[in-house]
Amino acid sequence: SKLINLGHLEMTWRSRTHFLPLLVRILHKSRLRYYGKPEKKMDMPYQAYFEIADGSGMMSMVLWNSLCPEWYHSMKVGTVLLLDKYAIKTSYPFKTHPTPGDSQMKRFATIEISLNVRDPPTEITIIPEEMVKPEWGLPEVKYRFITRSELDDLPHNYPCDVIGLVTFVGRVERARKREHSEDFWLYRWAHAIDGTSDQPFILELFATSQPDVFERIHPMTYLVCTQMRVIQVLTENSSRTVYLTTSNESQIFITGWHKGQPYTKDAKVKSFVQWMKSQSEADHIKKTVIGGYYPFPQLPDSFSKY
Repeated sequence: SKLINLGHLEMTWRSRTHFLPLLVRILHKSRLRYYGKPEKKMDMPYQAYFEIADGSGMMSMVLWNSLCPEWYHSMKVGTVLLLDKYAIKTSYPFKTHPTPGDSQMKRFATIEISLNVRDPPTEITIIPEEMVKPEWGLPEVKYRFITRSELDDLPHNYPCDVIGLVTFVGRVERARKREHSEDFWLYRWAHAIDGTSDQPFILELFATSQPDVFERIHPMTYLVCTQMRVIQVLTENSSRTVYLTTSNESQIFITGWHKGQPYTKDAKVKSFVQWMKSQSEADHIKKTVIGGYYPFPQLPDSFSKY
């Protein structure tokens, strides 16, 4: 019955010792981060960021340590949470920020909600969607879906969401996180078409915290990628190459994972599904490719230019 909203919390947090419960919806979710080091003895050195919102605006929330394996997979984009006995910290300045689908959404950036297993032990309750009431005033999850025909005109680093039919998926490759580092990023290339252009989306998909989805991307699946970034590459002969890459907050979904996701209500997603109903699956299967080495962006044609 007694709640506080994020806007009021930001204004009054310094003068409070006890914080009233929060009722919020998750709008964005980061990949799970492991920050363990050999010299530090910690049981569960994990961390994950979420962007949560109520009627007053949006704020970051951090899930710490042993709460991550317990809660991370249950906390999906669109999930409504009741939070009690949480902590407040000033915001970490070097964190990445997703671009909200609603450009009018106010962002509270000075503080973040911290969920810990102790000091204090946070109480987390997931409210089932059928019990969420309109009078709570929680914002809906909004997206920035683009079509392939719109992609070439978008600026470098533009944030967007895409849906398409997979026609090619490459093998999993590795790239060093830093020079001489023993840590690697895993990624794979994929092509997806949406019927609005002769060209496919070229997607650089880094492994997110969804290994079950990442490993099962295959031709003829409906692929949704959220919070992607546009990469514009100028080649030596002044031609442009454009592709999309994942960000820290990207989520990937394939056939079998779409049910109940908030993006199923989006107009461009519905339009793509209608287009697919008019297509011959057999025709598309003939053009699909899987595996192999995919050199992209294209290398120069001679070693001296390279």
